[in-house]
Amino acid sequence: QVQLVESGGGLVQAGGSLRLSCAASGRTASMYAMGWFRQAPGKEREFVAAINLSGSTVYADSVKGRFTISRDKGKNMVYLQMSSLKPEDTAVYFCAVDENYVQIRDRPKYWGQGTQVTASS
Repeated sequence: QVQLVESGGGLVQAGGSLRLSCAASGRTASMYAMGWFRQAPGKEREFVAAINLSGSTVYADSVKGRFTISRDKGKNMVYLQMSSLKPEDTAVYFCAVDENYVQIRDRPKYWGQGTQVTASS
């Protein structure tokens, strides 16, 4: 089992920045890939970004150039630096972990509880 706890969400004006953090604990062998999803009100949960142990990253087109994912392998942490935030980025952001770098983009095995991000216009 893997436990995930997100932090760093909040309210920010459009154009501003936020940094989300996610602390992972438990079965470290399952933490090959770590990532972020988000779910806006009335919408389905969508993939945002992922990173594997080698540092390879992948992003949704909607956040490319604005968001940066990173991880600290020693601390089992994953981060999402969000810049140039737009009102449409408003959502609950979820941390995710999986053993597979492809599967994490679709059906991650482990989820956090989520943290609210609101970008006001």
